[in-house]
Amino acid sequence: MSLDDKLANVPELSDPLLIIAFEGWNDAGEAATGAVDHLLEIWDADWIGDIDPEDYYDFQVNRPHVVFDEHGRRELTWPSTRLYLAKPEAAHRDVLIMRGIEPNNRWRSFTAEVLGVLRELDVQLVITLGAMLAETPHTRPVPVNCTATTEELRTKFGFEPSRYEGPTGILGVITAACAHADIPAISLWAAIPHYFSQPPSPKGSLAIVASLENVLDFEISVAELPEEAHVWETDVDELAAGAVALQRLADRVQVALARVLAEADRAAVWQGSGSKNAAGWLAGATQSDYRASMDALKLGDTLDQNASLAAKVDSGEISAATAIALHPVGTAPP
Repeated sequence: MSLDDKLANVPELSDPLLIIAFEGWNDAGEAATGAVDHLLEIWDADWIGDIDPEDYYDFQVNRPHVVFDEHGRRELTWPSTRLYLAKPEAAHRDVLIMRGIEPNNRWRSFTAEVLGVLRELDVQLVITLGAMLAETPHTRPVPVNCTATTEELRTKFGFEPSRYEGPTGILGVITAACAHADIPAISLWAAIPHYFSQPPSPKGSLAIVASLENVLDFEISVAELPEEAHVWETDVDELAAGAVALQRLADRVQVALARVLAEADRAAVWQGSGSKNAAGWLAGATQSDYRASMDALKLGDTLDQNASLAAKVDSGEISAATAIALHPVGTAPP
């Protein structure tokens, strides 16, 4: 049965709204789809149907999966976009949820199908959920950028119109189509730390759910999300500390090499080797690039000439790269 046929069997809804999230470009750290998965679980949402994936997905990019059903029979599950219906007890309206994978092909036709769903079910508001990589620390509350397509919504919630210019994803296309069709739309985008974007991102999902609660004006259970967010932040703390320790170890190795080079008779080493200078000889001897070899020589000269700077590098107060950038006084032989 097609999605259109299944929509015809949906009973009349009460002031329905639609929440949308897609995996892929729009979903850094899977924070947006993580928020939707949380809503599907706590609201015990019922599946309505799928948009037929045949025209919209490249199955070599988003491959079908083989799974076993409860009777042990092998089944294929295809990448798709699924539509659900939830009736939260605290809500005064019905909530539709659309969760999928960003399509690979025919975005305009896909968007037309989504708008067909909105019209068929008389959806009064669309809320798109997304997540983007940003220069935000993992220790701070996750910022959520909130925009709306109508002046009424912007006045009601204190949101801004979107001023973004540049490449967009399927959420941007759907939001623009809603605006052209006079269907009010809100976008909630969480900012995920760019240095730790691996999924899941429960802290980002929690921030999205909190922003969504403000819009819907009824309480949404966060269940285990706060605890999962705390564990995530602790894990990132430990990984960041490990990265700092690894960087300091790498710096110590780099500094040791630089000091050997500073004390060496460079001319005696590289002359007669066929290299144009010491940096060229070092690049060949260590199988590194010329710029890295030049930096090693400069660092050695810098540390040799600046005892205060050398002490800061040794203590880990500044990195070797910072020392080179701040004090590029050393020069390799021409």
